[in-house]
Amino acid sequence: MENLQPMIRLTDVDICFYIQENGFVSMKDFLLNLGKYKLLQKSFVLKNVNLQINKGESFALLGKNGSGKSTLLRALSGIIMPEKGKIELFGAVAPLLGLGVGLEHELTGIENIRLCCALMGMTKAEIKKRLPEIIDFSELGEAVNWQVKRYSTGMMSRLSFSIAIIKQPEILLIDEVLSVGDIGFQQKCLKKVMEIKENGATIIFVSHNFDEVSHMCTRAALVNHGTVEFVGTVEEVGEKYRQLFEH
Repeated sequence: MENLQPMIRLTDVDICFYIQENGFVSMKDFLLNLGKYKLLQKSFVLKNVNLQINKGESFALLGKNGSGKSTLLRALSGIIMPEKGKIELFGAVAPLLGLGVGLEHELTGIENIRLCCALMGMTKAEIKKRLPEIIDFSELGEAVNWQVKRYSTGMMSRLSFSIAIIKQPEILLIDEVLSVGDIGFQQKCLKKVMEIKENGATIIFVSHNFDEVSHMCTRAALVNHGTVEFVGTVEEVGEKYRQLFEH
């Protein structure tokens, strides 16, 4: 059997949030009831996740809304830390995690490009060289000088995608962002993702569009109620995903 090189490995990973169980109407109320109530309740979003994704693989996460797919991508990107277990990444990550994630809404599009590229480790000279390419791919035109808070959802998606793919990533995380915007730009993005894939990147893809998933990915995991229930081919996982809606 061919030796597979892991690019992402999760071992016994738990991720939880702490939610406020009891509210207080004033500081006096809080002090008078101190010790009587449990202030924070631990709520598990993902539980005991074990998963390996290999170098050059395009891997899909399928599941209902609220199953934990987006939380898992945020953990892989380093935004969320696990409560327990280990997340190992063997390459640099480029995340596309939803509308406006990673963008500063008070800054203009150009200012966001410069900031994000600097955070990606690019030098000032590299940013200056790449800036026209990013703007051209985004098709934002003069809107690149607007504050991002003035952008539509499609414009934010264009900007985020154009920044994330400017350098060939080792690991690309995609969470639903390809479903936003006009058909022409969606097709342009899919073509670029396929190019990135052919150049050897590892891609983790979250989408409810099974046609996109089956076109891009060969293996997938079913995430249900915070656990990875099944890992297999896209067709196998797709069938189990459809069965979730039959009951």
